[in-house]
Amino acid sequence: MANETVDIAIIGAGVSGVYSAWRLKQAHPGKKIVVFEGSDHVGGRLLSVQPPDIPNMVAELGGMRILPAVQPLITALIAELNQSLPPHEQIETYPFPVDQDQNLAYLRGVYLRLSDFTSEPDKVPYQLSFLDRGATAGSIILNAIEQIVPGITAPHLTEEQRRTMAQEASFGGLPLYQQGFWNVLLRVIDGEAYQLGVDAGGYNSTLSNWNAADAIPWYLSDFGIDPQYKGFCKGFQQVPKSIAALFQHAGGEIRLNATASRLKWENEVFEFAVEGKVIRAHQLILAMPRRAIDLLAATSPILQEIQRLTSSVTPRPLFKLFTTYNNPWWRAAGYTNSDNVYVPVQAGRSVTDLPVRQTYYWPQSDGQPAESGRAMLLASYDDGTNTGFWDGLRPQRHQLKRSGQEVAALADPFVGEATASQTESTWHQYKAPRLMVAEVARQLGTMHGLNYTPEVRNAAFRDWGDDPFGGGWNSWNIGVKSWEVKKQIIKPLDICQLYICGEAYSDAQGWVEGALQTADMMLKRMAC
Repeated sequence: MANETVDIAIIGAGVSGVYSAWRLKQAHPGKKIVVFEGSDHVGGRLLSVQPPDIPNMVAELGGMRILPAVQPLITALIAELNQSLPPHEQIETYPFPVDQDQNLAYLRGVYLRLSDFTSEPDKVPYQLSFLDRGATAGSIILNAIEQIVPGITAPHLTEEQRRTMAQEASFGGLPLYQQGFWNVLLRVIDGEAYQLGVDAGGYNSTLSNWNAADAIPWYLSDFGIDPQYKGFCKGFQQVPKSIAALFQHAGGEIRLNATASRLKWENEVFEFAVEGKVIRAHQLILAMPRRAIDLLAATSPILQEIQRLTSSVTPRPLFKLFTTYNNPWWRAAGYTNSDNVYVPVQAGRSVTDLPVRQTYYWPQSDGQPAESGRAMLLASYDDGTNTGFWDGLRPQRHQLKRSGQEVAALADPFVGEATASQTESTWHQYKAPRLMVAEVARQLGTMHGLNYTPEVRNAAFRDWGDDPFGGGWNSWNIGVKSWEVKKQIIKPLDICQLYICGEAYSDAQGWVEGALQTADMMLKRMAC
């Protein structure tokens, strides 16, 4: 195959990759800019799929929401895209509720409503101190954070002010960035309060031991000061798909199923291999998470030179499993309030210490809860070590490098198969195995106090710990000055125009906001 030379090569068609490509094409319309993507779709860890037979719902196997109040970049980008998109392709959002008073918390074998934490604290099966009794899991963590960095929870502070406070803070005589979040939390709350924070909070890794100076402002943004989320009517993946379409319309190229390897810098040009073909580029952007960079570094000595920077973050596992039903059976798990009015479980999430951990009552595409007819759950939303529970109920991880259709077959699909003519990611590519479906159904029945097992119609899952992602998000390591590394890694070598962007090395790890933040920093550096 003939070799090829491009002006700017971008490896990775996630949000940061296609966004950078689009902006560069706007600035340099005459340059040949090509995006190389190893998978069969644009979007990276944004993966929106249509469940069978439910045309008014979209399952988010990857990212599913934004926080407009504290995420100005994605908010402004959506507004800008909508100015270019025709009316029928507009990116629309809806309020995405999380914790509702009527929702469940099934913890240590005890059934609770979320409202019980404050209204009936004696029901809560944790040995809490008198200071923590009657508080929600979230408020316990917020109070602990305020003790670690006094004043940081004040509502008038900006995101940047909170980050600066945490970066400059010390605790117990040691700079906060040199300490783990879990370590400092256990200095101000006891083990029972911490475990409640993990169990009722729904996440394992957010309160784990990562850089406390980054974890604290990150936690406050996501869970702290009355967060108001927005979901996407047509799926979050519509955002990178829209950007990619604009880039291609301007003359840019995106090549799917194009895995890069053997990167080198030689004779003032980058060279790398894609499907046996040598690609040469004058400028190179790696729009990739840490694990993907590590995989490329195995055949690329130039990337081994910057491992001190790339290894400053740790990939965090993340797992999602969606299930569909003939009807929204969970509404029967509601209760009659003091006014003798029945309040159904219909929106937001319920939590448990069972391996399913978080269950979201998935809304229709207009954001309204499903009241009748076919319906869907984000049945299990797992992170951290808890994702390992599902390893015995799924194909071996090394098999997932095959095509989507082959993976579906290996997984013993619950129903149907993807056809050879399908070119976009579909529900069938991510079919959950029968054993996994049976287990999640059993746990959902237990979690909701049912005496039967709800019958699943279809199920799809995505484990983001699989290569090449290595995790659903990345967290800064203890001892790392993230505010310095995030600037250095944008252009890590003086000898060549190699650039790196993505959520991994941002202030908003795990969010599209972080991908856009680092992409904008990189684009400014490229313009220097």
